[in-house]
Amino acid sequence: MKVTPLDLPDVLLIEPTVFGDERGFFYESFNRQAFAEAVGYDVDFVQDNHSKSARGVLRGLHYQLPPKAQGKLVRVVAGEVFDVAVDIRRESPSFGRWVGRVISAQNRRQIWIPPGFAHGFLVLSASAEFLYKTTAPWAPDLERVIAWNDPVLAITWPLEIPPILSPRDAAAPQMFRDGSSVGLA
Repeated sequence: MKVTPLDLPDVLLIEPTVFGDERGFFYESFNRQAFAEAVGYDVDFVQDNHSKSARGVLRGLHYQLPPKAQGKLVRVVAGEVFDVAVDIRRESPSFGRWVGRVISAQNRRQIWIPPGFAHGFLVLSASAEFLYKTTAPWAPDLERVIAWNDPVLAITWPLEIPPILSPRDAAAPQMFRDGSSVGLA
């Protein structure tokens, strides 16, 4: 696999080696040892999630507070999304910065988003199926959301239509005001 560090520390773009011929293709979507070598430490995934969303659905920006902060290894198995990670680690030099990439079933890219980052995605295709492994189980009492359109973050979402949001995401607070955070871990 090819591993490329993105513009935020610790967020990685992972491109698997794909073997294909007239019959189809094969690739290893996860290998614990190779992944540990890529990120520099052993990661224990405890939950796999699978979602399907229609064009224009925007999910996020979600994160969980410690002690259940989640790292996520994300990929798309049908369709295409614009995937975003936001550094919410207060002590980080890149605090409040974001990075986004298109990941799809066609390009087979994955993104490693370690704990300490908020995550969201926008569906660009007619629909998309999104898979992610997490390092902590879902903890609704520790889950938080940041407004997708927080003006300080100024994420450049590739919107063709107004986004379709859950009621919770639509009511999410703007967490970054004047470069500082409100309610972040």
